[in-house]
Amino acid sequence: MSEHYNQDYTKEEVDVILQKIKDCVNNNRYTISQNENRKENIQLINDYRLDIKKQKEILLSIAVTDFCHSLNNINPGFEHEILYVFCPQRTLFNVFGEEEFVDIYTKFNIIEYGDNKRVIAVSFHKRNKPIDYLFR
Repeated sequence: MSEHYNQDYTKEEVDVILQKIKDCVNNNRYTISQNENRKENIQLINDYRLDIKKQKEILLSIAVTDFCHSLNNINPGFEHEILYVFCPQRTLFNVFGEEEFVDIYTKFNIIEYGDNKRVIAVSFHKRNKPIDYLFR
């Protein structure tokens, strides 16, 4: 595992982080990045026909045991941000109607300004590298 990955969390701390994420998702204060740099996110959504309702359902079903690690944002000007990685495993149906068991790599940026919170799912795609779960 990379030296930049932080797994120094208790289950209670991860639960607090996850509740912030889920509160934002429940209140529609979230975005799944789907820009030019996030083609893998678009591909997952298209390959499994994940409409907004299904995307939201997946995000809300993430559990503390899906937590992998956090890391600092390395984009210039955003180094103060912490990104949180979870990798839930879900059964999805591809465009051919075939059932697949998929590891969904999710990476979240929680943006807080006072009481105003917003979540950006920077990553929402099939896992494409090895991961270590903290609580499994």
